[in-house]
Amino acid sequence: MTRSGLFLLTTIVSAVLLIVLTCGLIFTCSNRQKLGVKEETSIQTQEEIDEEPDISEETDDEDVNENEEALVSYHVQRPLSSLSGLSSRLRGRGVNVSEINPVNFENPDIDILRQMGVDPYLISFFAGEQFYKNAEYDKALTEYTASINRNGEFIDAFISRGNTWMRKREYGRAADDYSRAIRLDTGKAELYNYRGFARAQRGDMSLAIEDFSRAIAINRNYIDALVNRSHAFYQIGNFDRTIEDCDQIIRLEPSNAVIWNRRGSAWYRKEDDDRAIRDFTEAIRLNANYALAFHNRSNAWLSKGDLEKAAADLAAAQRLQNR
Repeated sequence: MTRSGLFLLTTIVSAVLLIVLTCGLIFTCSNRQKLGVKEETSIQTQEEIDEEPDISEETDDEDVNENEEALVSYHVQRPLSSLSGLSSRLRGRGVNVSEINPVNFENPDIDILRQMGVDPYLISFFAGEQFYKNAEYDKALTEYTASINRNGEFIDAFISRGNTWMRKREYGRAADDYSRAIRLDTGKAELYNYRGFARAQRGDMSLAIEDFSRAIAINRNYIDALVNRSHAFYQIGNFDRTIEDCDQIIRLEPSNAVIWNRRGSAWYRKEDDDRAIRDFTEAIRLNANYALAFHNRSNAWLSKGDLEKAAADLAAAQRLQNR
């Protein structure tokens, strides 16, 4: 092939590539809702309920099948503070209370408790806790129910049974037990957060937002509830409220890369690509292996017409995903 022919062929190929990239840009800008960024949640999978808040994060129900990197920073904590009343019930029985309180001792000896003459509803509760820790959820349900039948005002049993229903993905029953616990103590922010989570899992986002808001009204710096509510707002398309919650979370925990990504996602959906890019960039600064943030920033660069940066971020996202 002559030099002029080669030049002509190169020119044609370059023109075709330019047309394809331009069409891709137009398609992305006109289909932002479909192509947009991926956003993850703290409303965790049922396998992670009751874990300690180790800031290692759970997977998102919406994006987990598309992107295993969809991670968040808070588990919904089990309200162990409700167990504080147990010590007063067990004093004077000749034992170290802290050793049989499940907050400090995971495997109380049920036979010893019976010999001590501990109330049967507490024995059933502790037995349920052991079954729960061993992932024998049906047996745990039986024991928690026995505890409730013996003492219908024992809030711990309702909470633990609700947690067990969550493990079994019985979200309606879990919400019912959390509701009964709330009737016994209306001042526990954790219970509203728990019930909100259960309702969100059922798709009742409006009711979930009400519960998260109640939890925040009790404890205005309750990050778990703020994280959960910000996701719920995102899911219903209220991006302004998503951003407001993310602002507060970032003030409380500026190193939370997931929330920077979430706020960037909301800015992107509001078609503010510059703010979105700034937030995605901060998320990447905080977590250099955050594939999802690279993917999202790639979309934002594409929306702005910077094809070179979009391609670089997309390549980085794919490289991290394929590790």
